[in-house]
Amino acid sequence: MEPPFNYRNETGDVTGCDVELAKVILAMIGIRDIEFIEAEFSQLLPGLNDNLWDMTTGLFDTAERRKIVAFSRPIWALPDGLLVRKGNPGNLAGYASAAKNHEITLAAIRDQIQHRMIMEAGVSDDRILICETYDEAAQAVLDGRADAYASVAMAHLGFLQQNPELDLEIVTVSPKERPAAPGAFAFRPSDRELQSAVDGALLHYLGSDEHRALMRNFGFDDQALVNGEAGRAN
Repeated sequence: MEPPFNYRNETGDVTGCDVELAKVILAMIGIRDIEFIEAEFSQLLPGLNDNLWDMTTGLFDTAERRKIVAFSRPIWALPDGLLVRKGNPGNLAGYASAAKNHEITLAAIRDQIQHRMIMEAGVSDDRILICETYDEAAQAVLDGRADAYASVAMAHLGFLQQNPELDLEIVTVSPKERPAAPGAFAFRPSDRELQSAVDGALLHYLGSDEHRALMRNFGFDDQALVNGEAGRAN
């Protein structure tokens, strides 16, 4: 679970911007009986192709992932961020600064795009702490096993809003290092009917007043949203 995209609320129900958007879009195509299955990030794409679920919440749409899954139209575009201890003791400004300081260790979630980003920036394997969940990576920063956790800045914001007592803050990665990247729902390549139906509903819904209001509830501004016109271009 990774707020604000998907998490359990105080009553234990699954919610989040991706979850609520999926509910709306699937209802638009006549699907209202939805089961949400919690899984570690590394299980998402294998589980999709093993028929354990039919659709994922938002993932970064990359050429590598397109080799094994199909993506919907983009549903958001977001920058990366580093979760650090308050005061930013490592004096980090982004991935390049972490690569230059050989005393810095970065946490990353297995198979997330940020793992590849920090490697490409020059952070060596021995300075990367691989974690399976967001909470595990955040705890590694808190207890000093990692100096920062590389993920989506919006995910860090959602986590800190739910855990304001933690001695953590966010360093946003400059768009010169990592431009805001699009994310989308993922499907089995063979499930073209479902993908096409979801795309059609997204085309009508993205950018609407209702869509913007829904996403604002989870901290998104218009810059992070992909409207219908942007979806057509992608």
